[in-house]
Amino acid sequence: MCHGFPRMQVGILNIVSLIGALGLLIFGMKIMSEGVQKVAGTGLRRLLSTVTSRRLIGLLSGTITTGLVQSSTAVTVMLVSFVNAGLLTLAESVSVTMGANIGTTLTAWLVAGLGLNEFSVSSLSLPAMALGLILMFLPAQKGKQWAEVLMGFGILFLGLSLMREAVPDLEEMPRVFAFVRDLPYYDQAWLTQLGTLAIFVLIGFVITALLQSSSAAMAITLVLTYEGWISFPLAVGLVLGENIGTTITANIAALVGNVHAKRAARIHLIINLIGVAWALLLFPYLIEGVAWCSQVFLQGDPHTQLDAIPLALAFYHTAFNGLNVALLIGFVPFLVRVAQAWVPSRGEEDELFSLDYLDRGVLATSELSLVEARKQLTKMGDLMRKAYKLVPLLITEMDEGKVRRHAQKLQKYEDISDRMEIEVSSYLSKASEGELSAAGVGKVKAMLHVAHYLERMGDIYLEISRNLTRRKEQKAYFTPDMRNNILRLSEVVQRSLDLMVQNIDRSEEGLSMDEAMELEEKVDAIYKELRNEYLDRVQNGKFRLQSGMYYSDLLTEMERLADHAASITKTLSGEGPTELR
Repeated sequence: MCHGFPRMQVGILNIVSLIGALGLLIFGMKIMSEGVQKVAGTGLRRLLSTVTSRRLIGLLSGTITTGLVQSSTAVTVMLVSFVNAGLLTLAESVSVTMGANIGTTLTAWLVAGLGLNEFSVSSLSLPAMALGLILMFLPAQKGKQWAEVLMGFGILFLGLSLMREAVPDLEEMPRVFAFVRDLPYYDQAWLTQLGTLAIFVLIGFVITALLQSSSAAMAITLVLTYEGWISFPLAVGLVLGENIGTTITANIAALVGNVHAKRAARIHLIINLIGVAWALLLFPYLIEGVAWCSQVFLQGDPHTQLDAIPLALAFYHTAFNGLNVALLIGFVPFLVRVAQAWVPSRGEEDELFSLDYLDRGVLATSELSLVEARKQLTKMGDLMRKAYKLVPLLITEMDEGKVRRHAQKLQKYEDISDRMEIEVSSYLSKASEGELSAAGVGKVKAMLHVAHYLERMGDIYLEISRNLTRRKEQKAYFTPDMRNNILRLSEVVQRSLDLMVQNIDRSEEGLSMDEAMELEEKVDAIYKELRNEYLDRVQNGKFRLQSGMYYSDLLTEMERLADHAASITKTLSGEGPTELR
């Protein structure tokens, strides 16, 4: 309870105090998490981008990122997003999810090792905030970012300290103490024990689902055990329930995603359900093993010493998730098949990758939201590159039915680009309202321009499809020389689009700026050569005027595509956007 009030006054004041302290704890976690992202934002983005088919790398990426950000929810929701956009395969996401489960256990160690020790709270919380206040007024941007980390750290543990004070003392509540003491576990039949554990697993699940934070739920559990409200075995039951509850956010985010997103979210649920199942079956052996380790390494028996429970619980949390990963890491293909059977595809449309999933819940981690946005732009750029492959087919194809189908596909890409720009721009605008570093704000502006360039490419494709469709309808055929010239220019434009996608996916330091400018100059040179040749032939009457008009327009549209591709690289390099044509 708050200072100045006797602990035996239990009622509304206790409830309000607990809620307020919990709010302070969650607020501290949020500030600290966002501060860490600002300090190490580029590194975290690069770390998430290194995920490959090698499971160990994915496992380490998930563990490190979640350990630093202290939010497995944010990491798993982003994984669902990446899978939805086709940026990660379902199999690649599994090891990162497993790593996130391990990384999130760091919270329990922080709270148990620091937050429940009177000296640590009093000596670390306020001095951390004092140092953060000093750094906040420094002119250097890095100092302000570290200030957020320290202020968040201090607020988190201050909230934890207040939570401890707000929890009523059981010894001053005889009836409640008797009820808690007699909760059936010790010296009870196995079925009775299992039934009680199931109830606490359910309670842990509900608390985590409501708070949308397994870290906050774990902090509550540790405080309750330290104050003697819950015995060690029942606290373990809460922890198991929290491991299931933490999967809810990702599954909610996947509701608006495609079949791949839903499968990625289900895999997270499957992994944790399997873990809880075997942990319950082996429950007596596991807690006795943890109790033995606690006595040997942590100098305390969690069955008999209240102050030994928090660290033992932190050890259990890490051991449980570590063993679960060791058990399942070799069965990734099996987990993928189970998820595919659970969420079957309903047809080709259900398999399409899109950006409709962009979930505002990820915006709680502003710096890492830029990772997601950059990946979406990569996907958008890749779609524009794939759309271009239809242009040569519209030129060389003689069957009118096939030409019509190619044109319709190209027009569909224009619709997709419009929708993607709206989604990505809206997402980036929301992200810019959050706490971003100066570099992060600059990245948001650049990505907004890139999204607009890509949308304009979709508009150009629409013009090309209409141009070539009308040409076929009016029997305005291209000569072999015209087709060869177009394909000659098309080959260089395709290379510029390929490089554009690579540059969108790279960091600013890895941009192929010189190569992009060389390709732009080559496209301009070929365009001018073909344009001048065309004008000469028109003057000499060697071109049919109608065919020549379609030919000239197509060359211009292709040159505009290459210009936009080069402008995207310039924008990402920091040169700023150029005027659109």
